Formats: sequence, structure tokens, C-alpha cells
Amino acid sequence: MATDFTSLVNNIVVLNGSLSSDPVWRELASGSTAVTLEVTTDYEEGSRRSAPVTVVDPKRVAELEKLKAGSDVVVIGEVRRRFFRGANGPGSRTEVVAHEVVPAGQRSRVERHITEVRRVLGTLVV
Repeated sequence: MATDFTSLVNNIVVLNGSLSSDPVWRELASGSTAVTLEVTTDYEEGSRRSAPVTVVDPKRVAELEKLKAGSDVVVIGEVRRRFFRGANGPGSRTEVVAHEVVPAGQRSRVERHITEVRRVLGTLVV
């Protein structure tokens, strides 16, 4: 069954790309686990763009542990800007907070999620 993305209707992102580096796992002060991915997508002829993606308390840990640089993935989530105070003073980071990260080879799962995204976006009144 696909995830319900209804809560993301006004801020939904779908990325289809490859990991430019291995996932980075870390434990947060709250006790949660965060996984940071760098997803690179094709933009224009010969041009690529990279986006930071964070997964907090991932549902499919074993699946994420198998990912490495070069793995093709589809990410569905939301854009967030996070503010923090670091060694050099205040800063911010804009990232995609993933609700689902699916290996691109799992076509049926990807298709189920994309169908749900289309359903949610179809509820928009323009």
C-alpha cells in the first residue's frame, strides 16, 4: 500500500536521481536517527543538480543500509528550511525531508507512490 501524502499537498517534492555519496547515518540528541542523502538529478543536457535529502527515523532501515554512492532512487517528501546555531554563528539549510525513499528498480512501488502523489495533487483547486 502506498503512503498517504495528503499532508504534503502544498509542499510536495519528487526527486528521481542517484546518490552522489554514501548515506550518512547519525543519532540526534533527541534519540532519533537521521540519514542524510545527496541526490543528484539530471537537469538539462549534460547538466546535473544535487539536493540534500534527510530521512528521520526511517521506516525501512535495511533498505537504506543497502544504498551507496551511485544507487538510483526516487524520493518523495517536502522542502524544509532548517535554522541552527553552529560554530560560525547562526545558519540555515534548505533540504528535502523524505517521507519515502524507494530504490528506482522497485518499479511497482515507485508507480504506487507516484499514483498517490498524482491523486493528492489532483485535489488542488486552481
